[in-house]
Amino acid sequence: MRWVKLGLVFDIRAHPLPFGCGAFAQSPQALVFDDFIRIYFSTRSQEPDGQYRSHVAFVDMRKDLGAVLRVSERPVIAQGALGTFDEHGIFPMNVLRYDGLIYGYTTGWSRRVSVPVETAIGLAVSSDGGSTFERQGPGPVLAASLREPYLVGDGFVRVVDGLFHMWYIFGTAWSRPSAGAAPERVYKIGHAWSQDGIAWTKEDGRRIVPDRLGPEECQALPTVFDLGGRRHMIFCYREQFGFRTDRGRGYRLGHAWSDDLAHWNRDDDASSLPITSGEWDSDMQCYPHVFTCDGATYLLYNGNAFGRWGFGAARLEP
Repeated sequence: MRWVKLGLVFDIRAHPLPFGCGAFAQSPQALVFDDFIRIYFSTRSQEPDGQYRSHVAFVDMRKDLGAVLRVSERPVIAQGALGTFDEHGIFPMNVLRYDGLIYGYTTGWSRRVSVPVETAIGLAVSSDGGSTFERQGPGPVLAASLREPYLVGDGFVRVVDGLFHMWYIFGTAWSRPSAGAAPERVYKIGHAWSQDGIAWTKEDGRRIVPDRLGPEECQALPTVFDLGGRRHMIFCYREQFGFRTDRGRGYRLGHAWSDDLAHWNRDDDASSLPITSGEWDSDMQCYPHVFTCDGATYLLYNGNAFGRWGFGAARLEP
């Protein structure tokens, strides 16, 4: 696959949100309308104690991603209630149309004591064309389980032949690089299916994408699309430690392919984005999302600093 980079297509500094979030536009996820593309992303507000809370917003863009039309005036989903799995934010939210509605699969964050966070996947539904979403309940539809005891998140959902399929991540370990250091997590990509998009059966603990960096490789944000008669997955991966400060250990994009949706063959070299020193994505490429519009296939993704200043795009050459 040859991707042609379109550059930083949404800079949050040039299009500030009216509800006080001036940085971060993470995990862009597209929903195509007749005359524009709506791209949902997670942004952040900072609390008095210095901690962040993630909110879901959107930007409407021209269908060639060449111009910003408008940004949302408020978060599309309310803050999680006290003690719930998404009390401290949502990042990311994957959207799809189903049965005349728009489903949003959220990754809810809640803070913990011994480790920084726990996450789980929830479901919210929009009946107003994607402007706002309502939770289907206060709890998650997919969470930690017997063989996936740590965080669960990053759900990407498609309906294939009437069956819901979800590719998501699950934590396999928390550990510290040295005594007294902050703990960091390891997570892998898994697969689940459902008849109704609410009650899910997962392959509890099966890691569907092989590691490239070794057993501590962290895999995130799978996105699945069709090309050349088979399924393709783009995701991001990194080292467990040092990824925030060492560009050689930070996020980059990976690729795998499948003929049955469940078993995947890794082939990162088949799909890659060029890296140019000094560019907005020269240190990091992460949080990918692939979609089609008017016959073209696009890749949205974040760059340096985990998408602090916005997101970019690339278009697949025919």
